[in-house]
Amino acid sequence: MTTLSYDATGAARLAHEQHLPALLADKVATRIFAKDPTLWGSEAEAEASVRLGWVEAATVSQSLVADILALRDALRAEGVRRIVLCGMGGSSLAPEVIAGTAGVELTVLDSTDPEQVSAALADRLAETAVVVSSKSGSTLETDSQRRIFEHAFTAAGLDAKSRIIIVTDPGSPLDKASREAGYRAVFNADPNVGGRYSALTAFGMVPSGLAGVDIQAFLDEAEEAAEVLNEDGGENIGLALGAALGGTKPLRNKIVIAEDGSGIKGFADWAEQLIAESTGKLGTGVLPVVAGPSSPEATLGAADVLVIRLVAADADVDLGENEVAIAGGLPTQMMTWEFATAVAGRLLGINPFDQPDVEAAKVAARGLLDAQPEPTPAAFTDGAIEVRGGSWLGGARTAAGALSALLGELEPDSYLSVQAYFDRLAYAPLEDVRDQLAAVTRRPVTFGWGPRFLHSTGQFHKGGPAIGVFLQVSAAAATDLAIPDRPFSFGELISAQAAGDAQVLSEHGRPVLRLHLTDRAAGVCQLREIVAALAGQAVPSTES
Repeated sequence: MTTLSYDATGAARLAHEQHLPALLADKVATRIFAKDPTLWGSEAEAEASVRLGWVEAATVSQSLVADILALRDALRAEGVRRIVLCGMGGSSLAPEVIAGTAGVELTVLDSTDPEQVSAALADRLAETAVVVSSKSGSTLETDSQRRIFEHAFTAAGLDAKSRIIIVTDPGSPLDKASREAGYRAVFNADPNVGGRYSALTAFGMVPSGLAGVDIQAFLDEAEEAAEVLNEDGGENIGLALGAALGGTKPLRNKIVIAEDGSGIKGFADWAEQLIAESTGKLGTGVLPVVAGPSSPEATLGAADVLVIRLVAADADVDLGENEVAIAGGLPTQMMTWEFATAVAGRLLGINPFDQPDVEAAKVAARGLLDAQPEPTPAAFTDGAIEVRGGSWLGGARTAAGALSALLGELEPDSYLSVQAYFDRLAYAPLEDVRDQLAAVTRRPVTFGWGPRFLHSTGQFHKGGPAIGVFLQVSAAAATDLAIPDRPFSFGELISAQAAGDAQVLSEHGRPVLRLHLTDRAAGVCQLREIVAALAGQAVPSTES
């Protein structure tokens, strides 16, 4: 097992010192691994009693390894070299970081953007098998993706049933329908594990193993990590991290997670969902902010921010005030952060296993799809950008003026959430605006690609403290893509998801600026130029 190391300063160190005696006296570590559902209070007990399977997931999943590897070998013998994962939230984020860190190819399709879906369909279809992952078995995005791939396989003269693998909970609608349809394989995950805690279950192991990850070694390391965390001792790093996440006083409710040499690719994105969905409820919680080691939030020293640096095991880290450095292998880190998040939930006085506000945006999107209302008229159009917003827009008549008006809504304890509802792969450079906006506002800024963030930070946006300010960016597609046997297209679906989320945020009293790019390339260029101008920087023409 890769050794886990931890160091902390300031508020994080003080939180550990303050909470450790009670955590040890209450035997929190061993009670978590004993699946004691009473740790989070009487109101959480029913949910916790059916959501603690993750503590033994590394052991339970050992039984899956032989079947996964046999299927991988059989697919390769048939010329299948490319695995596409259709999943959202915990079903996609864990395999993405596992495969990325192992250096194996896994195409993650966690979007309903027609251009991103089309690109996934166009790449080596004859060499492709698809893993469709949905815990509930009724996830709209993954159902739509399954339909389009099944249609594409058939149209190309390929046996679609032999190219589709399902991961779902036993007894789910997808489980039953997939077995009746005769798909290549159906893997059932432990139903007593929530989606965001499912990295070490079939949801993490099936796509990762089929893609080529050594999942046996991965699970072995995670098992060893569980043994270390299952100790009521002062050296338990999981307790220390849990205290840092949820036990600072006053609460530092923005947690900047910065990749700083750990070698783990995309870990902060996975941890973002785990923490935001677990803690953002009842008006409290901690907001994960995915940033770089030198991003503004990591250096400004704001009173409501704690910085956690993901470092290499042998790194000589010079920590600033109110910072944490943690090092360890990916399986060890995943077990540790799941454990620490559960500990943080206890300290915050919330149930870390439910997600009461996630469904709101889904309901709103389905309502818009059913009703097919006319789009809300734009307040005005500036170049390739249509602008929609609330009364706070004032007299703004340019996109730059509208963005400035939105930033004017930020309070000293606010955060800015940037949400982009289109192709996250083709337009990845748009993420550069995150650091620029953080420098301008001197406030934490999150950046999420829709609709995937709806299964991640979406819970915190609605259920956490009402301090968010939201910039939503959507974009017209050059061509739409029909969803087989559905009355709506991918373009209509992602549009409804964006509008539905904006509607729910507005109903919660959050300011939302909606920028719709009528031309993707031109609109992204224009938006980046607006943000760069605010930051006093230039955008190189080669990147526009």
